[in-house]
Amino acid sequence: MHLRRRTQPIMLAAFVLAIALVSQTVARYTPDWVSLDARPLPSWYDEAKVGIFVHWGVFSVPAFDSEWFWWYWRGEHDPKCLAFMAKNYPPGFSYPEFAPQFHAEFFNPGDWADIFKASGAKYVVLTSKHHEGFTNWPSPYSWNWNSVDNGPHRDLVGDLGEAVRNRSLVYGLYHSLYEWFHPLYLSDKKNGYKTQQYVMHKVLPELYNMVVRYRPELIWSDGDWEAPDTYWNSTAFLAWLYNDSPVKDTIVTNDRWGDGCYCKHGGYYNCKDRYSPGELPKHKWEKCQSLDKHSWGYRRDMKMSEVMDLPSVIEDLVYTVALGGNYLLNVGPTADGMIPAIFEERLRGVGAWLEINGEAIYASRPWRIQNENTTIPIWYTSKGANVYAIITAKPPKPTVQLLVPKTSATTKVTLLGNPKPLPWSPVYPKAGLVVLLPDLPYSPGQAWTLKLEDVH
Repeated sequence: MHLRRRTQPIMLAAFVLAIALVSQTVARYTPDWVSLDARPLPSWYDEAKVGIFVHWGVFSVPAFDSEWFWWYWRGEHDPKCLAFMAKNYPPGFSYPEFAPQFHAEFFNPGDWADIFKASGAKYVVLTSKHHEGFTNWPSPYSWNWNSVDNGPHRDLVGDLGEAVRNRSLVYGLYHSLYEWFHPLYLSDKKNGYKTQQYVMHKVLPELYNMVVRYRPELIWSDGDWEAPDTYWNSTAFLAWLYNDSPVKDTIVTNDRWGDGCYCKHGGYYNCKDRYSPGELPKHKWEKCQSLDKHSWGYRRDMKMSEVMDLPSVIEDLVYTVALGGNYLLNVGPTADGMIPAIFEERLRGVGAWLEINGEAIYASRPWRIQNENTTIPIWYTSKGANVYAIITAKPPKPTVQLLVPKTSATTKVTLLGNPKPLPWSPVYPKAGLVVLLPDLPYSPGQAWTLKLEDVH
């Protein structure tokens, strides 16, 4: 009898625990922002920090002005684009006639993936479909306006995905909700978005097909801003994505799911292209940045002065990570399938810098103070008990003063890439230290990292 009294509470506790585990397992997200916004962001994303963005499509054929060329030419009738077409193409030439010239004959997905791996990036995001509507996979909802029926005659999304994953990189896909000139979209737009013919017959079936077929672990949504999320049925799609899709446990999404969603709803926040918050945000965010300062797609008339130099890229990356963001760096390949040499050079330069300084970037967290700027800019990150001070300009003298860290008798300072402890002295009366630097090694990125152990 005494034994039964003791075992009953134990059995009851086990039963309650089992019920809790089951209810936790079957808990589902409902198609509303309160529920969807409460979903924890899968940890791989914040730990990755650095990704590569790839803008590639039919717009890579004219390769003029930007990836928005079709809209500027036919939608806005931009004089520059009109003059370009009048000078170089016969009268009556239409944008779809560019598609057969999108040959991608030199596209080697293994070569691309090797470059991305060498860049130090942990994930890759390819355009599956931009605003022009051309899909880089054989979408059954984009007849003759996809990369298998037209142009390259191959599955670009599938081919790159396989190569990227074979190199242990995470694969994501950019997808534009709207298409500039799709007749169903234009009809819905004319009806004030009170009809959803385009969404029901094109957008949603295509998204489901893309997710089930390629299982991307990131969806970079775009082209949403002309209509509210209720038109796009965004919450219903995201509820399926988080509850029932084949990537429900690992999928990461951004915040471009309808007018008014930016910086408010979704997974992580983009807010706007090249977003820089200025201070530490409360929500996980990402900065997407393009090596070409004027375009995301390839431009044949791009000048060297219009490409970000390596120190600018590294400083931008460091700033972003110190403020808790991820850095998504874009390249625009050519229509024949090559990543321009200047872009490859920049990506490999980023990778060389990360090979030495990546300890301060990957899986790091923002520190209590993100930066200080006395005589040179210094950005802080942290990981566990360690703090990293990243110096993004060469110090003018052999010492550097850090005013924020509080030292102890066991504080140790090293330069990443050099295990030898560096001499330092405290700054009194409150906090800070002065570090005697060694001869700094040559860094094309013009940035060096001090590792601080046992500081507060």
